[in-house]
Amino acid sequence: MIGIARAPGTCGELVQGKVNEVDFLITCPIDMYSTAEVQLTKSGTIVAGRGLAKVKKAVTRVFEYLEQTGTGAVIKVQPQIPRGKGMASSTADIAAACAATCVALNRFLSPAQIAEIALSIEPTDGIMFNGITMFDHIRGSICREICTAPAIDVVIVDLGGTVNTIKFNANTELDLLNCHKEHEVKLALKKIEQARTTGLETVDAALIGEAATISAFANQKILFKPELEQLYEVCKAFGGIGVNVAHSGTVVGLLFQRGCFSSYNEIINNLSQNNFQVLGTNRIINGGIEVLKEGVGEKEWHQFDTFTGEIFGRLKKNTG
Repeated sequence: MIGIARAPGTCGELVQGKVNEVDFLITCPIDMYSTAEVQLTKSGTIVAGRGLAKVKKAVTRVFEYLEQTGTGAVIKVQPQIPRGKGMASSTADIAAACAATCVALNRFLSPAQIAEIALSIEPTDGIMFNGITMFDHIRGSICREICTAPAIDVVIVDLGGTVNTIKFNANTELDLLNCHKEHEVKLALKKIEQARTTGLETVDAALIGEAATISAFANQKILFKPELEQLYEVCKAFGGIGVNVAHSGTVVGLLFQRGCFSSYNEIINNLSQNNFQVLGTNRIINGGIEVLKEGVGEKEWHQFDTFTGEIFGRLKKNTG
């Protein structure tokens, strides 16, 4: 049996910090994916390519979680997401591989259980959950859907270099540094809450932009980005609604309300002329894992929740 699944990467986070001694981030999933294929074998051995040690560990833990013994697997990953930039590349790999394993096994794991597996390996993003999610990326103590994806396009700029997420979060001074920016993080969180006061389905993109900008500049106390002020000015000059950052990475997002700007070529040309590396223009989307299933005459991507719901339904029927 073969399972194929994909999970989105991110352009950093909309907000990240610590409030009342609890770490959290608010996800910023984008239409850039990591796709995993898991083929079951009878070898009892799990095989993964170079650089996929975390993915191999995740699939091993899925087998343990589901008490699947004596089964092997060959894992392949096709990533679109740059590594070490704060774009949730590892989380997307792990989440996609876990879901693909479930599909291959025809078994059930919830997104929360996949998050638990991911957290057992490293600090993780919350992109396995639907919508835009507030998630404790260290311990998993918070998981709350904030809203559906706002209608925002993001021009992603890479400032260069890489950041090791595990080493970053192991910094013994990180707690103190997060405390120093707690006031700004609370303000950003309040604006996020205001942005969805009319309900989960209606989101004020401008307020999301304001919240992200507050959090981005507050994070200068932790991971300073010398170019952030300049990028913010470029964004505003072209009618943008703010900037967001990878709080433990190298990318900056210039945020634009969808439909309010006809062409991004001018922005990209401006950035290129100022020696900025543009990774692309993407849309903020709802989070959640997708699985590849046979549709009518073709293969189609379906929400993983739907797939697991079907499996769970059949299990209930079979067990009476």
